[in-house]
Amino acid sequence: MDPVTGLPVVGMVGGGQLSRMTQQAAIALGQSLRVLAISPSEPAALVTPFVSLGHHTDLDALRAFASSCDVMTFDHEHVPPAHLRTLVEEGFTVHPGPSALIHAQDKLVMRTRLQEMGVPIPEFAPVTSVGDLVRFGSKFGWPCVLKAARGGYDGRGVWMVASEAAAESLVPELLAAGTPLLVEERVAMTRELAALVARSPFGQGAAWPAVETVQQDGICVEVLAPAPNLSPALAEEAQDLALRVASTLGVVGLLAVELFETPSGLVVNELAMRPHNSGHWTIEGARTSQFEQHLRAVLDYPLGSTEPVAPAVVMANVLGASIIPSMGPDERLHHLFARFRDVHVHYYGKEERPGRKIGHVTVLGTDMSVVRARARLAADWLSTGVWPDGYDIHGGR
Repeated sequence: MDPVTGLPVVGMVGGGQLSRMTQQAAIALGQSLRVLAISPSEPAALVTPFVSLGHHTDLDALRAFASSCDVMTFDHEHVPPAHLRTLVEEGFTVHPGPSALIHAQDKLVMRTRLQEMGVPIPEFAPVTSVGDLVRFGSKFGWPCVLKAARGGYDGRGVWMVASEAAAESLVPELLAAGTPLLVEERVAMTRELAALVARSPFGQGAAWPAVETVQQDGICVEVLAPAPNLSPALAEEAQDLALRVASTLGVVGLLAVELFETPSGLVVNELAMRPHNSGHWTIEGARTSQFEQHLRAVLDYPLGSTEPVAPAVVMANVLGASIIPSMGPDERLHHLFARFRDVHVHYYGKEERPGRKIGHVTVLGTDMSVVRARARLAADWLSTGVWPDGYDIHGGR
């Protein structure tokens, strides 16, 4: 307990933007959020006074950090499972626990468990040789999707393999590097969705509306909330599926279920057990943000309302441009606010470099097409410092 406030202390492993935004929610709740960061220059370490420096793969650093907290949670899934099991055995409270988190850490474990649950997933198989991939491609068709079973994110660790020759070239190199692999069929999807839910140790669950996510080069660039033109039945199915997965796996905290919408229904793509890019819209767009809800959940507080506050909400990521703009970020921000007074901006305290998520913007309104256009314009401007020819301040061309 915090000796000043008498409130419990939450520790978050990882000093990235997710910890940074969780700190902002903790301030409003009067909570003392501690952060385990690798460097004092990480985004969360820049905004909280309670920073411990240490690596998430160092058991001693994790143990010392856990000793300073009432509950430990995460802003990424890269803590070694064996370390987490050791901490739990030593009596520390860890949410989500290692038996749940492994399903977000290891895609092969996740696929196997979801298959056992009867959850719709792509056909898949482990890959320990070229022959495994070739047999899979011959059976289910080329191209197929080769994935690193552990460690991939934002398009990293995913390879589209178009032929037997491509498999023979790629697989030996990856296996020689020690990369555990699995292969999945390429799903004929119409779009990507995400269902974000929270679950407490008591077993209370809460779900936000399903959203549409737009990917570019493996990176999420937009989130549309709620997902436009999604049938009420399918929207409810996405929420129910995510809540069932959270309950069955014993998740405590947030669970993001990334989904493919296909002509025959929903298919689960990935799981994440932490605040998630698909939920950033909730900061301004919902009664309770994903960051506040994650704190409530891991502390076993009653969960907050997930009701949206506007008919249409769009979050657009600000990515580092391929060429750093001549106009600095402060000047870009100045011009943005002069033109779009209703846009909410979140910068993460990161140095700009090509393709890196350096922030996001959120726009609320009533017409999804207008809100989406304004969010995209704002994010592109902050990224490149260039307004497209003929842009309309109200969102059109």
